[in-house]
Amino acid sequence: MGQQGSHLIVPAWPAPAHIKALITTRHGGVSTGPYGSFNFGMHVGDDAAAVMENRRRLTAMLPRAPVWLQQVHGTRVLRADDWAQSASAGEADAVQTAAVDRPCAVMMADCLPVLFCDQAGTEVAAAHAGWRGLCAGVLENTVAAMSAKPELLMAYLGPAIGPAEFEVGREVRDAFMAVEERAAAAFTPRATAGKYYADIYALARQRLERAGVTQIYGGNYCTVTEAARFFSYRRDVTTGRMAALIWRGPNES
Repeated sequence: MGQQGSHLIVPAWPAPAHIKALITTRHGGVSTGPYGSFNFGMHVGDDAAAVMENRRRLTAMLPRAPVWLQQVHGTRVLRADDWAQSASAGEADAVQTAAVDRPCAVMMADCLPVLFCDQAGTEVAAAHAGWRGLCAGVLENTVAAMSAKPELLMAYLGPAIGPAEFEVGREVRDAFMAVEERAAAAFTPRATAGKYYADIYALARQRLERAGVTQIYGGNYCTVTEAARFFSYRRDVTTGRMAALIWRGPNES
């Protein structure tokens, strides 16, 4: 496995030692222009050869290449053990596995990536939680797809749009409150009538706690304001996609 550079984020959480995770930033690749430089999205208008080289560089840091999901802001969880390695895994916004050395990956550029493992380190998962998928239950579905009881799981919230940048309408607030009344605390009214700032990190914590997960870490970045470090669709529209990955290494203990 290749060396992890300073342009990568290694989650700080008490996962077992054989559980490996990393989150990319916009640095470390070969893409240019608004995709500069470590873009993994084939669907954003970047040169395909550059994206493939970026993916090759990422794979050099992993035990094997991840299968890239076709993310659709939905709630489907792909069980990685059920499919063979291929170029695409189909439409899904989360992936789970108990296999060793099989990276689970999601892409993002403002949406919230959530990495999961159990306390014993026997399974991992990664979920892509934009507000639609988060509201519809992608995190709950991911928790349900794992074998361990929710109270034995831990979750890491990766870089996403910050609470002072995510402006939404009343319909988004109403949609979350229809599921979880506590969601009201995650919305700050703006001067413009019917507009709010939404705290996607707080919303994710609420939904995870509602599903029985209490060990929740991370959630202290802002992809919009940290322009030198992260891609942001909300900020730039035409931009690249980062990746959040987790895998279960061999347990040598």
